[in-house]
Amino acid sequence: MTSVAQRYAELVAAGELRPDPEQAAAAARLDLLQRELESPPKPAGLLGRLLGRAAAPESPRGVYMWGGVGRGKSMLMDLFHDCLNLPAKRRAHFHEFMIEVHARLREERKKESGDPVLPVAAELAREVRVLAFDEMVVNNSADAMIMSRLFTALIVEGGVTIVTTSNRAPSQLYKDGLNREHFLPFIALIESRLDVLPLNGPTDYRLERLQGVGTWHVPNGAEATEAVREAFFRLTDYPPEDSEHVPAAELDVGGGRLLHVPKSLKGVAVFSFKRLCGEARGASDYLAIARHYHTVILVGIPQLGKDMRNEAARFVTLIDALYEHKVKLIISADALPAQLYEEGDGRFEFDRTISRLMEMQSQDYLALGHGDA
Repeated sequence: MTSVAQRYAELVAAGELRPDPEQAAAAARLDLLQRELESPPKPAGLLGRLLGRAAAPESPRGVYMWGGVGRGKSMLMDLFHDCLNLPAKRRAHFHEFMIEVHARLREERKKESGDPVLPVAAELAREVRVLAFDEMVVNNSADAMIMSRLFTALIVEGGVTIVTTSNRAPSQLYKDGLNREHFLPFIALIESRLDVLPLNGPTDYRLERLQGVGTWHVPNGAEATEAVREAFFRLTDYPPEDSEHVPAAELDVGGGRLLHVPKSLKGVAVFSFKRLCGEARGASDYLAIARHYHTVILVGIPQLGKDMRNEAARFVTLIDALYEHKVKLIISADALPAQLYEEGDGRFEFDRTISRLMEMQSQDYLALGHGDA
């Protein structure tokens, strides 16, 4: 299979990527990790042989790539995951992974056999040798309280290698969080067992790709459709001529429910207004979207009349979730924000949504990282 460094060099040579020293250094480090992981595992140490059992092999040092939005972190991690010739690998959005961990913990607690974290970590270590996370961000105490024990067990005891991206340096994770002192051992673990690579070059590639495209397109019609289509292909590098084959997804929104995402690629999702706000949906649906995608393209928003108060209320909840998670929003609509819902129940509250929609079009907002507080 192709190596990470070779694939990165090919993309630069083809003009799909610009030469970037920090990206090149990260690609070289990921290339080394790829070779380490694809090499035969080292035999058990002397102590393991004396005890008559094979200890878990020591994992190669992982990689923690952090920096501002649009610097190529997710692109590099995808290159690594795609090039790695290892079946026991897994790529996951960090938030979704932690939801799964808590579900496993609940099942383990039913056994009443002590600390549930260690058996859950052991189970995960049996499933994978490499965990690749996109957008490591810690914003709740439930995650923070278990992460040190969980990842110590995965890395030190289970021999799992971690590759992750984040908008924050390790020392800034869960900053000012409740009982942060319990989280500090996790930071120490990251800094001791992973190579921390900054990607903070001067160019925000994602923001640059949106230059000249715009984020709010009126009215609905062929011109607006072409504009949001162009934005999608710029952000995902997907060839426009193959638009019929853009992958879809089924997003877990909780409670055993799945939300169909008609177009889902590289953290960008496309939805119709009818699907998100014309159907009975609540905050949990919108939070799942906001946590999973860094950019949402919402098409076909009509001008909302008094008879569409339910749709307007759902739209308010959707925008609140996207705004709080700093999701980029690209829209085609029949009216500008101030004229979108001019009268009806909840019109007074809609003023806050108008304000947020205006801010979400600003360069300052677009330059923020996904999930930034």
